[in-house]
Order: sequence, then C-alpha cells, then structure tokens
Amino acid sequence: QVQLVESGGGLVQAGGSLRLACTASTRAFSVMGWFRQTPGKEREFVSAITWTGDRTNYADSVKGRFTISRENGKNTVYLQMNNLEPEDTAVYRCAASRTTWTPVSTESWYDYWGQGTQVIVSS
Repeated sequence: QVQLVESGGGLVQAGGSLRLACTASTRAFSVMGWFRQTPGKEREFVSAITWTGDRTNYADSVKGRFTISRENGKNTVYLQMNNLEPEDTAVYRCAASRTTWTPVSTESWYDYWGQGTQVIVSS
C-alpha cells in the first residue's frame, strides 16, 4: 500500500521558517506536490516538482518564499518555507501522481495523499 508521510510542521512566528518533508513508501511517482487547506476554504495548490527534479511549479502566493526540492536516492520531497506569514497557516498535505509528468496544480491529477501536517504562523 502506498503511503505518504509528512513531517516538519509546527508553530512559528511571522517571518520565520519551517521545512516540511514528505516521504513516500515507493519511488514509482512522476510528480509530487504540496497542497494546503484551512477550515472553510478550498484546498489550495502550493507547489509541485517532477520526480527528476527538473521542473517545479509554485502558487503565486508563495513564489520567492517557498522552495520545493527532492533528495536524490530518497523518496523524499521537501518544502522549505521562508518568511512565513499568518496567511500561510494551514494543514499542508503531500500528494503524488503517477499519471502526469508535469508539475500540475490540479488536484485531480494526484493519485495519493498524505494525512497532513499542521503549520501555524503567529503574528
């Protein structure tokens, strides 16, 4: 059974940094991404990266502050989040696709999801 496990969430002050990690139980993915959700809002795309690491995609709201990367030889994708803002508070969920080679922002392309990790940014 495919599993995605997130880690690295927590409480941080505005302007601070956190690094999220998502470890997959298998290497058989073409794209991995991060989405976030707050109560009462739609789930929002954050960032995605191809398994080869050659292409990335970011939501406008996080460009220049967040960086997605993956570690060669490991089934792990990272999301480095800098200059965090209270508006970044959300549950961050990792997602993985076997059906696209483009780091898309559309949820329906992702086949597997993690349980999520909470990020709280205080003002």
